[in-house]
Amino acid sequence: MSKLTRLGHSLYEGTVSIDFVGRRKLWYAISAAIVAVAIYGLAVPKLNMGIEFEGGVEYRAAMAEGAADQEHVTDILDAVNATGIENATDPQANTSGEDSIRLQTEPLDEDESRQVADAIRGVDGVTDLSQDSIGPSWGQQVAQRALLGLVVFLVLVVFLIWGYFREWKMSVAAIVALAHDVLITVGVYALSGFEVTPATVTGVLTILGFSLYDTVVVFDKVRENVRDLRKTHKTYAEAANLAVNQTLVRSINTSIVALLPVGALLYAGVFMLGSGALKDLSLSLFVGMAAGAYSSIFIATPLLVQLKEMEPGVKEGDARARRHKSRRPVDPFAQVPVYTEDMPVQDDPGDEPDTGDDGDDGDDRRTPEANRSVPPGAPGRVTAGERPPSSRPVSGSTAAGRPQPSRKPRSRRGKG
Repeated sequence: MSKLTRLGHSLYEGTVSIDFVGRRKLWYAISAAIVAVAIYGLAVPKLNMGIEFEGGVEYRAAMAEGAADQEHVTDILDAVNATGIENATDPQANTSGEDSIRLQTEPLDEDESRQVADAIRGVDGVTDLSQDSIGPSWGQQVAQRALLGLVVFLVLVVFLIWGYFREWKMSVAAIVALAHDVLITVGVYALSGFEVTPATVTGVLTILGFSLYDTVVVFDKVRENVRDLRKTHKTYAEAANLAVNQTLVRSINTSIVALLPVGALLYAGVFMLGSGALKDLSLSLFVGMAAGAYSSIFIATPLLVQLKEMEPGVKEGDARARRHKSRRPVDPFAQVPVYTEDMPVQDDPGDEPDTGDDGDDGDDRRTPEANRSVPPGAPGRVTAGERPPSSRPVSGSTAAGRPQPSRKPRSRRGKG
């Protein structure tokens, strides 16, 4: 059995325990610091919204294999700025793989769009050009639909958890964990400068489902552990903390298995393919899955315990469990020391002190039977096979001469 397997077994049995619930203030502080950084990213750098949300024109310039580099990006930007078009004075351009450059501008009319396209075609190395125009009204519709989908998802989550666990406090804890994951994911997007596209929205909704799944698994174990608190003599916090420890190895393994392929997609999207939906989707999945695994262990369950400890019934049960643990053992022999070879030998309470007046050398090591005082006239206590010399011999039995019954064979049983 490997060390990890033994550790997982010890965590499940409760012989080894990590105090997740008791250190909730530490986890809250860490989460608060991460969320503060995410809010800073949303307030200062802000989100880089794609043209799907703000509207605009996107140009894709095809080039020879390996020719899409930063030098050609600068040439295209200079050519577009030279047109003097107001909505094209601050375009965004980057490489998309090794043979394509992508450029985005604000919404343009047909004349302006044609001038920008001609300027890009005039750059050395451009072999082909394609363009897509998206109006600002369509971008607003996409943003509204994405926000509506997020709100509907959260409402359904609240009712689902409430109906399954019959506990609204679990719904509150799960929603707080989901909001924590979304805020961190969006903040990382703002700090990294990645473009927010419909693929980003898809990734955010996906990681909400992943985080919710992990949280529900932990909550199900919490419900199982707190079912018979009177019999186990545990507080609600101890039972919930045991549930987190019992699902810890499963949560870690699931998260690692999920993050490895997503990390590979993120690497391919950033360093091989450049800009595209794969990069936007993989970043949101990677950050959201990591945040979801963290929140289900360090945020959701400690917050649930904090909410439950406010209930009068839970307070009484916790006090009863603490009183049970503080009781002394009733068995008086529970404190008897374990026998060891160097333990001193003590005389029995009825022994007479040895004064050495019997003429011996004082080293009379008699047995307890010999030292024990026997009242006069009472027969001495003897062991099996031993009799004092003064006792009378055993007399013969009157049944010694009678024939003893013998067992008949099966064939003669019942016959005279």
